[in-house]
Amino acid sequence: MNRTPLALIILRAVFVMVSVGIAALIINTDFVKGSAPWVPWSVFGGGLAVPLAVIAGDAFIRRKNLTVITAVYFGVIVGVVLTYAMLLAMGPMLPTSPTAPINVWMPPVIGAVMCYICTSLLLQTQDEFRFLIPYVEFARDVKGLRPNVLDTSVIIDGRIADLAASGIFESRFVVPGFVVDELRVAADAHDRARRLRARRGLDVLERMRSCTGIDIEVLSVSEPAADDATEDSRIVAMARRLDGRVITNDPALVKMAAVRSVQSVNINDVAVSLKPVFVPGEAFELRVVKAGEEPGQGVGYLEDGTMVVVEGARDKVGRTIHVTVTSTLQRSGGRLIFAKPDLLD
Repeated sequence: MNRTPLALIILRAVFVMVSVGIAALIINTDFVKGSAPWVPWSVFGGGLAVPLAVIAGDAFIRRKNLTVITAVYFGVIVGVVLTYAMLLAMGPMLPTSPTAPINVWMPPVIGAVMCYICTSLLLQTQDEFRFLIPYVEFARDVKGLRPNVLDTSVIIDGRIADLAASGIFESRFVVPGFVVDELRVAADAHDRARRLRARRGLDVLERMRSCTGIDIEVLSVSEPAADDATEDSRIVAMARRLDGRVITNDPALVKMAAVRSVQSVNINDVAVSLKPVFVPGEAFELRVVKAGEEPGQGVGYLEDGTMVVVEGARDKVGRTIHVTVTSTLQRSGGRLIFAKPDLLD
């Protein structure tokens, strides 16, 4: 059960007291003093009933969407301004008498129509036209600075922290609230492997939050999730709503984002593109760690895990030798490098 914040309780109490004070001021006016005895009690009852009714309505509507509230707010303001402008423009065509019927009913009719049209238009276009207090932000002005929405897999992987610290991401990072909740629950799981992975993810988030060069925030979802909604679909939906991109190392999530026209970045693809490129004739040092499948072959690995097959190096297992690249082969599982030992080794 959610507890009401203390500040909200104090605000509601002050609101009731101010309303009762206003009712007391009205009761002390000459108009009320000279009226029937039941009028002061009615004013006092109204001064108490109105704030209680407002507070009850506020408490009943627990989920409040800021974009909807600001859309209604700006819609009414724009509608009133347009109504005033239209009445000024129609002034020369209206009767000069203020009590003329058209002068009585024209302002409220135009005001109601314009307020409805403006509010309806803003409510239906709030995804393209974002409302933020105290200013209005146009979504299309931040196309080059799309927020990066992180999923659970890329947080646990940890490489995103190093990439973010390098400064290649100019926009902020967004972590969905349900992702953090999932990591916190998994951090107390009985399964040791799952527990360690979740705690590693929380450590990565803490590291990113403590880095002054990284702008990261945890963003909760205002709309309740559907019963059949998966974590991946919720992440893609958040990225689409924020006009952002998904950062992940899950190929399935990348495909789902592509289907829904959401930009995504696969950290594994980034890692592959950053691997050093070796061309035939290039020399480097390599430690031969085991014998190869073919006779006379030795096998070693680069720091990024790339396998290097060295011809004629079976007898050099356990040694670090100089090798020269003879050819490379790109496979679905990664790149394979073929080399031969230098004659001096």
